[in-house]
Amino acid sequence: MRALNIGLRTAHLAAMGILLGGHVFEISPDDLLATLWFVIGTGVLLTAVESGGKLLWFHQGRGLMTMAKLLLLCGVLVAWDYRVPILLAVVALASVGSHMSSRYRYYSVVYRRVIHDGIGPGKRRAREEGDEILGEEG
Repeated sequence: MRALNIGLRTAHLAAMGILLGGHVFEISPDDLLATLWFVIGTGVLLTAVESGGKLLWFHQGRGLMTMAKLLLLCGVLVAWDYRVPILLAVVALASVGSHMSSRYRYYSVVYRRVIHDGIGPGKRRAREEGDEILGEEG
């Protein structure tokens, strides 16, 4: 699953770079539409892989940031004249979302607390800080 995540993320980032650069340098919209759909498609696939089929992910900071990026990407289709600012906003959200503290990344707006899923490098720190870890009894 990790290899799939890395492969999808790499394809997604490369396509996003091509898409943004293409719009900045005014490449023909017809030549960029397939790239936009590829970025959206890899984003949807990454969402499925990242969530692991758990609904919790969708109401945590990390899921909300991802869904906001996908929504903005779809917005390019309906607000074409604003595509460059929209794509720059997507890049900004991606940067913030990728580097935000686990306090925000794992915060659930439904449960109004931090809930870790027990996957990844933040698990030990979560235990040290007394955060809830999904599937572990405290």
